[in-house]
Amino acid sequence: MRSVSRLSRPAAALAALVLSAAFAPALAAEDAVVIPPPAVDATVADGVQTAIFAGGCFWGVQGVFQHTSGVVNAVSGYAGGSKATANYMAVSTGVTSHAEAVEIKYNPKQVSYGKLLQIFFSVAHDPTQLNRQGPDTGPQYRSAIFTANDEQKKVADAYIAQLDAARVYKKPIVTKVGALDGFYAAEAYHQDYLTLHPTQPYIVYNDLPKIENLKKLFPKDYLEKPTLVSSAKVTN
Repeated sequence: MRSVSRLSRPAAALAALVLSAAFAPALAAEDAVVIPPPAVDATVADGVQTAIFAGGCFWGVQGVFQHTSGVVNAVSGYAGGSKATANYMAVSTGVTSHAEAVEIKYNPKQVSYGKLLQIFFSVAHDPTQLNRQGPDTGPQYRSAIFTANDEQKKVADAYIAQLDAARVYKKPIVTKVGALDGFYAAEAYHQDYLTLHPTQPYIVYNDLPKIENLKKLFPKDYLEKPTLVSSAKVTN
C-alpha cells in the first residue's frame, strides 16, 4: 500500500506540505541522473508507434512524456492485469497485478524508442526502487517496461544491461521487461493531471522537478507546451 495517499491525503498532512512550501526558499529539483544513450536502438518504422512504461505514479511519467518532442499522445492507465480490475480503486489495493503505466504514442522519425527509454530511466523515475517510487509503495508502483514486440524487448534488455555495466546508478536496476497483455486507460480525472494541478503539493514536490530535469538534460527533446490527452490528435 502507498505510504501517503495522493487523492485522500489527510488534511493535516496537506496543510503541513503547503505551509512548508510557503516558507521554503525555492523548489529544488531532484538530482538528475546523466546516462548514456542506448547502444542498441529500434529501427525507424513508418507511422505512429507505441511504448508503454510504468514508473510509479502515472501523473509524473505522463507529464514527462507530454513534454517530450515527437510524442503525439501520452495516456495514464493500467497494465499487467485484467480488464475487469483496471480501475483506480482496485489497482490501489496492490493485489490486481496492474502497474500504473503510461501509453506513449510517438513518431519514430522524430524520437526513437531508445530515446524514450533514456528519458524514462534518466528523469521520469528511479529504476532502482523495488515496488515503490518516492512516497508511493506497492507493486502497482513498480518499474516496468511493457513491450509491444520482440524488437522493443531486445532494445530494453540491452539498455538495462548497458546501464548496469556502466554503473550509472548506485544500485542495480530492478525494472521488469515483459510483453504487453493489455493497456487500459485510467479514469478521466487522472489524465493531464500534472498540467491541470501544478500547485497540488504532491505534484510540486514529486513531479515538477522531473519536468525541470527533462528541460535541463534533454533540451533538444523538450517541449515547453505539453501535448495533452484532451487535445491530442493521433493518426497512424
